[in-house]
Amino acid sequence: MNTLRIRTPEGVQFSLMLASPVTRGLALAIDLACISLVVSVLGVFLPIIGVISSDLANAIYVLSYFFISISYGILCEWLWHGQTLGKKILRLQVVDAQGLKLQFSQIVMRNLIRFVDCLPGFYLLGGMVCFLNGRVQRLGDFAAGTVVIQQSQLFQPNLDQVLPGKFNSFRKHPHLIARLRQSVPTALADLALQALLRRDQFDPAARVEIFSAIAAQFRTLVEFPENEVRDLPDEQYLRNVVDILFCNDKAVL
Repeated sequence: MNTLRIRTPEGVQFSLMLASPVTRGLALAIDLACISLVVSVLGVFLPIIGVISSDLANAIYVLSYFFISISYGILCEWLWHGQTLGKKILRLQVVDAQGLKLQFSQIVMRNLIRFVDCLPGFYLLGGMVCFLNGRVQRLGDFAAGTVVIQQSQLFQPNLDQVLPGKFNSFRKHPHLIARLRQSVPTALADLALQALLRRDQFDPAARVEIFSAIAAQFRTLVEFPENEVRDLPDEQYLRNVVDILFCNDKAVL
């Protein structure tokens, strides 16, 4: 199965499984069903406009379908960190092809070019491009610099080597813990865990830089009280986060 391999400047490699064209097609079918449902609600009012002008009603229908389709993809992928309803159900996620943080401009670009991928119909062009390239990218992914990955089911790992039983001050804030578990992408949680497991492979300077970059991603999701994080090193910050995400009665991701 195709994988996306991201190599750090220090030579450490992380691998993410790429979604297959078939799985992406199934997710797309679910999304199209959601879009059609919303458009059908709008269609209830079109006969009223059709009394005035059938051409006007048809124009409104086409424009509405275009607007709803684009808005659905952009809003879902931005608010749900690269996922639509179809992608959530099938555990897919849009990520930056270089392993960087997914930007809003990338989400807009890949959704605007979606209609080019549809040509000449039924996503034939986009589907053909997916089958013919190693990263399973459609034209919108090429333009935006994104790929779609298959999230693996994570189970309770053995964390004794990275969590030596230190007090986790984050656990004093259950409402923030719940918010973090709800908002963190699976790929980011796995990246933090793998970084801690491989920490001894990094040079000291690179180790500081890598943990700083990953911790910064989590800090954008949930803000813990300043007195809890002011003097907390980035590596310990990640240990606390990993403890929250993985150490409970059952896996949270």
